Amino acid sequence: MFITFEGPEGGGKSTQARLLAERLRAAGHTVTLTREPGGTLAGKAMRAIWDDPAHSDLLPITDLLLICADRAQHVGSLIRPALERGEIVISDRYADSTRAYQGYGSGVASATLETLLRIATGGLVPDLTILLNLPAAEGLERRHAASQSGAAQLDRLDRRSLEYHQRVQAGYLQLAAQEPARWVTFDARQPIEELAEEIWRVVQARLAAPPGE
Repeated sequence: MFITFEGPEGGGKSTQARLLAERLRAAGHTVTLTREPGGTLAGKAMRAIWDDPAHSDLLPITDLLLICADRAQHVGSLIRPALERGEIVISDRYADSTRAYQGYGSGVASATLETLLRIATGGLVPDLTILLNLPAAEGLERRHAASQSGAAQLDRLDRRSLEYHQRVQAGYLQLAAQEPARWVTFDARQPIEELAEEIWRVVQARLAAPPGE
C-alpha cells in the first residue's frame, strides 16, 4: 500500500506520517517512511536548493522541473522497489503537492504539469492520500511560531504571501473533491493524538478491505 500525506504548511504532516509508520510497524507491517523533496541522497541535495530563501527568484517552471527531478529519483530508486517488496510506503508529500503548489499556487499550466508528473512518477498513484487541512493563515502562524522558538527554520515557501498559500489550500480541497475514493480529509487543528487515532482507523479499514475496494 502506498500512502501519502498532503496539506498546507503547518498541518503536522511529518508528525502524523511518523506516528502512522510507528503504529503500522507495531502491528507487524514492514514500512518505508519517506518524504518529498529529499527522500533520496540526490533528493537531499535538491531539497537544499528548494528550501533555501536565497533562491526565491526561481521561476515556477524551474520549481516544477526541480521537484519532478527529485520525484523521478524517489519513485525509481525508493518507492517502487519498496512496494515491490510488499512493504507499506508512507510519503510526506508526493505529486499532489506539485499540483497544489506549482499548479494552483504558482499558476503553471495543467497540461505542462501533468505531462511532467506522468514522466516523474511513471504513472504511480497513491492508494490513499491523507489531507491534513487547516486555514492557510493558521498554518503559517504555526510555522512562524516554530521558527521563533528555534524548533524549525522558515524555508522559501514559508516566506511566500498569504494569498499564495490560500490558493494552495483551496487547490488541495479541489483535488480531494475530484477523487473522493483516494482522498480522506482531516481537520489538522485537532489534538495530535486524536488526529492520529482518526487516521489509524481509516488506514486499518483500507488494509482490511478486499483488493480493488
